[in-house]
Amino acid sequence: MAKMNWHKQHREHLTAGQRVADSTARVLGSWTFIIIQTALVTAWIVLNLIAWARHWDPYPFILLNLMFSVQAAYAGPILMMSQNRQSERDRFQAQADYDTNVKGEQLAEEILERLRRMEEEHLPQIRAALESDSPK
Repeated sequence: MAKMNWHKQHREHLTAGQRVADSTARVLGSWTFIIIQTALVTAWIVLNLIAWARHWDPYPFILLNLMFSVQAAYAGPILMMSQNRQSERDRFQAQADYDTNVKGEQLAEEILERLRRMEEEHLPQIRAALESDSPK
């Protein structure tokens, strides 16, 4: 039975909340999010500064600051949850790598031992055969 790779094993054990945190962190950490947020903030400020628009949030943009505060209040913990998940995944990967390395080292030692035994068993026979074939 083949071992399930650790990536698949890790993904299967995620809760819905962990999946949401990881997805949110991916979105918040993207250039698309930065560009869209910059465009929305720019539009918000421009629409509140020009005379022909109704000023629903006049300078110093208290409502905009409140929205940023709420966003930061939720984004910070969500990003920390995702970072904790990444740390957990890194530990899991490190353990899987360690286990693989230990197994590889054991196999290499077994192969070397077999080669030593073969050398001990067959080298005298090979030398004897070579000496008997060589002209005297």
